[in-house]
Amino acid sequence: MPDAQGYENTSIEEIQATASKLRSTFATHKTRPVEYRLTQLKRLYWAVKDNTQLLNDACKQDIGKSETETYITEVGWVLNDIVFVVNNLKEWAKDETASDISFMNKPLKPKIRKDPLGAVFIIGTYNFPIQLALGPLIGAISAGCTAMLKPSEAAPAAAVAVQRIVTAALDPSAYTVVQGAVPETTAALAEKWDHIFYTGGSAVGKIVAVKAAETLTPVTLELGGRNPAIVTKNADLHITARRLLWGKTVNAGQVCVSQNYVLVDQDVFPTLVEELRASMKQFFPEGARKSPDYGKIVNVRQFQRLKKMLDESKGQVLIGGDTDEESRFIKPTVVEVSSQDDSLIVDESFGPIIPLLRVKNLDEAIRIANDVSGTPLGLYPFGNKEETSRILLETRSGGATINDSFFHASIPTLAFGGVGESGNGSYRGRASFDCFTHRRSFVATPGWMEKLLAARYPPFGGTNKLATYRRFTDLKPSFGRV
Repeated sequence: MPDAQGYENTSIEEIQATASKLRSTFATHKTRPVEYRLTQLKRLYWAVKDNTQLLNDACKQDIGKSETETYITEVGWVLNDIVFVVNNLKEWAKDETASDISFMNKPLKPKIRKDPLGAVFIIGTYNFPIQLALGPLIGAISAGCTAMLKPSEAAPAAAVAVQRIVTAALDPSAYTVVQGAVPETTAALAEKWDHIFYTGGSAVGKIVAVKAAETLTPVTLELGGRNPAIVTKNADLHITARRLLWGKTVNAGQVCVSQNYVLVDQDVFPTLVEELRASMKQFFPEGARKSPDYGKIVNVRQFQRLKKMLDESKGQVLIGGDTDEESRFIKPTVVEVSSQDDSLIVDESFGPIIPLLRVKNLDEAIRIANDVSGTPLGLYPFGNKEETSRILLETRSGGATINDSFFHASIPTLAFGGVGESGNGSYRGRASFDCFTHRRSFVATPGWMEKLLAARYPPFGGTNKLATYRRFTDLKPSFGRV
């Protein structure tokens, strides 16, 4: 088992030297050949697979995950991601013939080259400490970048395991793991990067964005969100309850994309509560505390934050509410709140708490959802097709799943990302390659075109050069005046 006590912060001097090394390695073009990238990805695959038990033990130690949940949300996810990328990388990396090119410009054979961005910095987070560290790294490798990865210090056993795997499998001149907290991350952000990829909370996300702006470094921000679920009177309440409860018990509710609160039509509110109660008994027949399938809060600080949110809520606990700081246990808890200003709605809980707020109708539900957060990371409408279509039309979000909890975020080949206050940029599958790639347009102008290009050279006065130019370039509208 990886020992969290073996976790050691990387020195500032080593971080600076590593960043310089990664920039130098990229400048040699060593990471550009597709075969080199494929070799690195294949080595990473087998290193992860061979160390499955190491990763299982680390996730159990850090966050109480069962082996089943660790495989589904961490190890299996990463392995499948690598296989998908390896199977498609050669096609993705090919020069692409540009589309929408006029007849006059076709002789230049415009193409788009997929250039790696350069040396990149990836900052992981603790709730999925394997997937959210190695997932972006897979994208960086596939694109031909060099990368520094900093796992979350809040999941130290997983951070040690990731470092061991990366160090053993990948080219150390191109891919390095560093460890640390605020001082070390700050030192790394002070370096010149070609891209920064950050997963975590919005408060730190703002710091990352400001620091990156100083050097005009592009960033991908994968942040959390106050994500709404909306349950209409036409929803299948049995299925709805099971799926909502799953969304707040997987990983002990520490999922940035799960629903933060649920707006429930007042006519079906009592029935939904009973269905949630029944689902709780089915999921945890001996109780959540005794279940080997239910995790724990990552650390005491996060436990105390969640406990404070519960204590400050003016709502009524309907299900659960049990907590134990020593074991960092919080029972899945359903709370009826009376206002969108309740502490459980105003802030993202990031834990196994399900606030329910009664609404009179769908109009009120949509209004509240947009008031609480205009751009959440996820949105979850439960109802018939007409209702769910209207909800999607009248709201915004990074992604959405109809009649389920964050299934869209469970598809490893589907682009995932936020919008507005929930982040920017996306990754996973092909989108991971694109995230770390610059689409570089280029043309080659043949010498025989010189006579055709004469219209662009001065002098212009007393010539018909403009008329000639317009004859070849002007587009005719397919519409009249309106």
